[in-house]
Amino acid sequence: MPKTPLYSAHLRDGQLSVTRTPANTPDVTAAGCLIWRLNEGKLEVLVIHRPNYDDWSWPKGKQDPGETVAETAIREVSEEVNLQVTLGVPLAVTKYKVRGGNKEVFYWAAEAPVGSKAKADEGEVDELRWVSISQARKLLTNKSDRQPLDVLEKLAEESALATRPVIIVRHAKAKPRSSWSAAEGERPLAATGKRQAISVCRLLEAWRPEKVYSSPWVRCMQTVISYNKSTGVPIKEKPALTEAAHKRSPKKAGKVVESLFEKSNPVALCTHRPVLPTVLEVLAKHCNKTLAGHLPEKDPYLAPGEMLVLQVSRRNPSQVVSLEQIKPFAD
Repeated sequence: MPKTPLYSAHLRDGQLSVTRTPANTPDVTAAGCLIWRLNEGKLEVLVIHRPNYDDWSWPKGKQDPGETVAETAIREVSEEVNLQVTLGVPLAVTKYKVRGGNKEVFYWAAEAPVGSKAKADEGEVDELRWVSISQARKLLTNKSDRQPLDVLEKLAEESALATRPVIIVRHAKAKPRSSWSAAEGERPLAATGKRQAISVCRLLEAWRPEKVYSSPWVRCMQTVISYNKSTGVPIKEKPALTEAAHKRSPKKAGKVVESLFEKSNPVALCTHRPVLPTVLEVLAKHCNKTLAGHLPEKDPYLAPGEMLVLQVSRRNPSQVVSLEQIKPFAD
């Protein structure tokens, strides 16, 4: 059985703070989304009816082998309601007993894509409804499903539901320095790193960054090139993010990171372990004390291929709403 990758999620108000490792993974893991839209200025959420259970619930389902929880949520939404969403703010992790033991369901907010139309999966879902928050609360069959709804409602009231991701990726595992005699910037990924890079691509697709900034050194470019090939999103090389340039001028690397908060679209950045302290210093300035306290503090900060996902308010670009840390799955 493959191990579940490390995942953690935290909200700025502390309402959600969860960390999962192989040691505390439940017997059954599932994931899903609360899909929302504004209809003539009014907030609506999508609820589904499952005939096999005769209940009203959210689009969700069990984690497949080889998936991260983020990938599970995206896949299940696509299968059950035929929508290709991107993940927004993590909302809650509900817990309850099932026949297989302890079960946890990870939920994210996800804005309905503009112009899309939800369609029920005939095998598992026989009815969809766009309803108000109060209507959803009355319709939902299981009390635990109201937990992520309460968080979503609070975010909406605080104008913090509409967000964009800022993603930091440490490059995947490279060949050892001791076995490489050519230029340091040309040191490539190891075989394990190449597998990790494919997983990084799959995971990035859960948030769909529209711009990717990377150190031009080979191991960073190899980490994100699969995402470029699968989506067409260009990679912009930033020499200030290399180890050598950062050693000469950490401030220049910091300016590149700072620029991520000046954008209006989803964005990702790929760099090296020695650059991460500067990256984290900039991120901390944009987080409140609660979120800043959950940023990695010790070397190596992130494992090879691991990433941080910050959801930034679209209305207030200086406001970070949530912080996630997640490893891509790789055998």
